[in-house]
Amino acid sequence: MLSAFHIIAFTHRNMDVSEVGKLHIGTDNQQTRLTTLKEKSQLTELMFLSTCNRVEYLFCTEQVISADFLRDFFSNLYPEFSLQEINGLIEKAQICSGLGAVEHILQVASSIDSMIVGEREIITQVRNAFESSKKMGLTGDFIRLVMRHTVETAKRVYTETSIATKPVSVVALAYHTLRDMNIGLDARILIVGAGMTNTNMGKFLRKHGYRNFAVFNRTFSKAENLAKDLNGLAFPLTDLATYDKGFDIIITCTGAENHVISESIYENLLQGESGKKVVIDIAIPHDLDKAIVDRFHVTHISVDHLQKISDQNLKERSKEITHVEDILKEAMYEFRQLNHVRKIELAMREVPMMVKDIKSTAVNHVFRDELQNMTEDSREVLEKIMEYMEKKYMSVPMKMAKEILLKQEI
Repeated sequence: MLSAFHIIAFTHRNMDVSEVGKLHIGTDNQQTRLTTLKEKSQLTELMFLSTCNRVEYLFCTEQVISADFLRDFFSNLYPEFSLQEINGLIEKAQICSGLGAVEHILQVASSIDSMIVGEREIITQVRNAFESSKKMGLTGDFIRLVMRHTVETAKRVYTETSIATKPVSVVALAYHTLRDMNIGLDARILIVGAGMTNTNMGKFLRKHGYRNFAVFNRTFSKAENLAKDLNGLAFPLTDLATYDKGFDIIITCTGAENHVISESIYENLLQGESGKKVVIDIAIPHDLDKAIVDRFHVTHISVDHLQKISDQNLKERSKEITHVEDILKEAMYEFRQLNHVRKIELAMREVPMMVKDIKSTAVNHVFRDELQNMTEDSREVLEKIMEYMEKKYMSVPMKMAKEILLKQEI
């Protein structure tokens, strides 16, 4: 199965983050789109990973990953895309296969492939993406094995290295940029979206003394939960268009496929105020209509802006990256062993049933008459012997096969 494992990745390394955002699939549409993709592209397993600066597809298939395969793959997943857009994706796609794909996802979860190295949030995003894909019935045994090893390796990276001792996450970078503007702690802050990023951002701001929050979210209960944590007010996202209390800062990060804050909504939010405003737009695609930045007096802090800052961090963390890479080398060797052992387990999974069939044939047919003539005590002893032998016949061959395998050069 390892040779059939592939990853197609679009990240800040091979595509502008605003373009990556166009590949995002809303939660409500994922089940239908991904199930259709799996069926039409003849994938045996599939996992979809989408963060603020990457979209990746992990899948298993026996097909050759050719240009024709990719063209069908993207057409099945994004039927609204033009042929020109599909060809653009084929040209920019980063494709990893086999052990290269395993190494890639290890690097992703360990944050050394992240836009902001040391961002621990990625391990949670990878785990949640797997759980979501599993819940939709898309994954199978191999991706489960890869994900378990990936999460265990990432935990080891964050425990044994200093790469995340002082993490410079999107949240931290956004906060430090905001802090440098010397905005008062009584600033009116609108939080649009109540997902993990905004939840972390809101708690970060409250920790540093900010106290005036209004939270908007499509699912009102989530807005209420975050607002409660921040001692703020909660509103459904639809109320954003009519909100009339003014603002100083907007922090927005939703999973919407289109702009959440249009020119008309923004103008209403201003309530006639002419002072300079700040919008921290961490969403991909951007929640803020670009025309707002051109028309109004606003400081726009976007993921694109934060990427420039993060480039400097990469150099400072180079020493830790070397340490992480050493751990990943060990993890790759361990995965080769895990994969080979799993292949043996799958190949021998019919052995227990075969042993049970042999036992049943012996008891009910071959030695049936002899057993009927035995005393109850003798039959009880024989049953115990057979149960013992049955367990050994199932465990000993498996143990010997594993030992032989692990002595071989992998």
